[in-house]
Amino acid sequence: MQRTFNRVQLSEIFTSIEGEGILFGTKTMFIRMAGCPLNCRWCDTAYALPIDSGTTFSLSEAKELIMKNLQPNTYKVNFSGGEPLIQHEAVLELADFVQEKLKIKTYLESSCFDSVRFAKVLPYIDICKVEFKMKDSNVVGASDYENLLQNEIDCLRIAVSDKKIVYIKIVITKSSSLVEFRYLIESIFERIKALEIRGFIIQPSWGLDEPTTHQLFDFYDVIFPLYHDVRIIPQLHKVLGVR
Repeated sequence: MQRTFNRVQLSEIFTSIEGEGILFGTKTMFIRMAGCPLNCRWCDTAYALPIDSGTTFSLSEAKELIMKNLQPNTYKVNFSGGEPLIQHEAVLELADFVQEKLKIKTYLESSCFDSVRFAKVLPYIDICKVEFKMKDSNVVGASDYENLLQNEIDCLRIAVSDKKIVYIKIVITKSSSLVEFRYLIESIFERIKALEIRGFIIQPSWGLDEPTTHQLFDFYDVIFPLYHDVRIIPQLHKVLGVR
């Protein structure tokens, strides 16, 4: 691989229990990248949002740090943030290193805000979470929301086409619109087949505008006729009191 850069901004590297998605409960190394252009109102890693947060490492130093912190029987290495696509070239090289040298599965946890960067990283990723943001997330301004949604859909189609392990996640709050949600779900399954994804996660917000059980069932019932393997899963790591 020809390298055109040599630095990466890392917020932290640690091993913990995967608390979200279809692989919750697995022993996971988290590589948290610094920097995120979005503004999700429930963000629980605000310390990683500035691009100049964390510590600057050379890629060689970052690889050494990964090897030093790697624990036995780690199931996967999770590239998280912040937003990992902000530093997509660094993610690409570090994920390649994890796959080829450490022989461990790689996992991309991204907002999927940029399908071009996503496509460049994807060859080095085994497992993808494609997260769709509802408008109540306040993730971007109203004028930019449709562009974000299109990029998320494009990322989903690319990942499915490349036959990656793909699942979808949507965070639901008490303020989430069921009408908007129904339109989003119909749009998703117009573009992919149910058999092409490994799961669909409804994640209730935690500690902020939390939805009721009745509301969660309403959202569940929208998906179930189109995709039976839908699950309502809270953030397990918060339940356990770990990172």
